[in-house]
Amino acid sequence: MTNTELNTTQNTTTTANTVLVTSGTGKTGHRVVERLTALGVPVRSGSRSGEVRFDWADESTWGPALAGADAAYVTYYPDLAAPGAVEAMRIFGGLAVEHGVRRLVLLSGRGEPAAAVAEDALRDSVADLTVVRAAFFAQNFSEGAMTEGVLGGEIAFPAGETAEPWVDADDIADVVVKALTEDGHAGLVHELTGPQLLTFAEVAAALSAATGRAVRYVPVSEAAYAELLGHYGLDEGEARWLAELFATLLDGHNSSTTDGVKRVLGREPKAFADFARGAAEAGDWQG
Repeated sequence: MTNTELNTTQNTTTTANTVLVTSGTGKTGHRVVERLTALGVPVRSGSRSGEVRFDWADESTWGPALAGADAAYVTYYPDLAAPGAVEAMRIFGGLAVEHGVRRLVLLSGRGEPAAAVAEDALRDSVADLTVVRAAFFAQNFSEGAMTEGVLGGEIAFPAGETAEPWVDADDIADVVVKALTEDGHAGLVHELTGPQLLTFAEVAAALSAATGRAVRYVPVSEAAYAELLGHYGLDEGEARWLAELFATLLDGHNSSTTDGVKRVLGREPKAFADFARGAAEAGDWQG
């Protein structure tokens, strides 16, 4: 068995007393909160303005949020490959140990060398760390920055004809909850993708079929995408960094699928077309 593999039949369930979710309103965070609550696990849902205040930009909020928790789901904003993430993970890990939080599940990016360095910084602090490396979220088109593009009929992105194994946020949340509530995940890296590779043009076609509206993909350069992000309010430095990150991730090195979801959950991951149909039926693109 490699460090990325897991035999689900060997797991035993252990109920965590209290779990901190650092971004309890995020795409995966709110799903993890809902699932843990349904299981009867006490949850501390962290956010910048909620009852449990947690803000990656304000280190003074980290300790109080960790106090009283036994486990935590860690999702770093804006991305684990971002400048400052390594030091943040080192400090956060130390605080977690100081407050008696031993089990951590960290969301990371698939194929991001800089994110792997941040993973190591957290791993050096805690003994019981599970890393979940995820492909691009399907929900980026229904709950994220590309929702407006779907509504407007044009999705602009610096991806060219590169195919990506889009993963559903529900699958990610299910894996995270398993790692938080079952033994056998410590020290493992779960690499999660969807079941198939789709280019942005194929994604646009699937969205068109699901929504009944014409959606097309518009390939743009890295520089043009950075300029576009600037129109949405990002400062120039952050816009350039994000555009470079996306262009790097979509250079083809991530164009493969894994069986990570099936290894942990015992089922196939959700296909993008199924996500699109479900989101359309839920009214996600009625705005």
